[in-house]
Amino acid sequence: MNVTAKNGALAQSVALVGCGWFGFALAKQLVHEGYRVTGCKRSVDELSELTTAGIEAYSLQLGSDALSAPDAKALAGLFQTDYLVVNIPPRLKRGNAAYVEELQQLIALTQGWQYQQIVFISTTGVYPAQDKLMTEADAVAESSDSQILLDAEALFQAQTNACIVRFAGLVGPNRHPGRFLAGKTDVSGANISVNLVHLDDCVRAVSTIIAATRSGLSVAPIYNLCAPLHPTKSEFYQAAAQSLGLVAPEFNQQSMPSKVIQADAIVTDLGFRYQYASPLDMLAAC
Repeated sequence: MNVTAKNGALAQSVALVGCGWFGFALAKQLVHEGYRVTGCKRSVDELSELTTAGIEAYSLQLGSDALSAPDAKALAGLFQTDYLVVNIPPRLKRGNAAYVEELQQLIALTQGWQYQQIVFISTTGVYPAQDKLMTEADAVAESSDSQILLDAEALFQAQTNACIVRFAGLVGPNRHPGRFLAGKTDVSGANISVNLVHLDDCVRAVSTIIAATRSGLSVAPIYNLCAPLHPTKSEFYQAAAQSLGLVAPEFNQQSMPSKVIQADAIVTDLGFRYQYASPLDMLAAC
């Protein structure tokens, strides 16, 4: 399917690998902005939701547990676009050490297609738990999980025109943080700085990166994405629980290392502005 821009030319196109909670929200926004958008889900049964939203839908299963091996020729329509956004959650809590292999398989499926920009969605989980302001240069493999995340990033750092976007903790509609600690007692780390970002800011940030590339602006290889204000864990999660009418958590006096994610490079470079400057501002929009 070809999409025509207002000036009569063919619209620029974006492939979105991973149309889950964030990916689907981004895909719908890009369609609204006039891009031709292709996207994929693991299950064929879920494709109709994408199609209804104006997204060219494909089924894609990666990894050794796939029901069938992906067919590169059949998926050419998915991947042969101007831009590629890769949003595949690592699922590290499930012990998914196959994450890097899945991403290698994905890159092979693009068959060397040259993109104007590749955006790989990563996480601030690459930063160590230290009392420090963390910039994009401070990632350290302090655990097996962070090593997997950095290995995944390295695959895309080796690609031409790639930008890695490291999301802080993600909240938004249907993901309210107030339930996370509600009613709990003797919780440690009251002093920890909260590093969160709202879904809407994530969508706008990736859209901004693509638009910047179209405009010829220089895009950095890595951007953090996190609200610029950082309330303490006790302040935030007590307010979050109370905003839902739940019992606020009770904290003990045990302090813990408190890293702070600095995420203003995208502001300086691309003129991006956070809609939600503080996690406390996000509570009414979750």
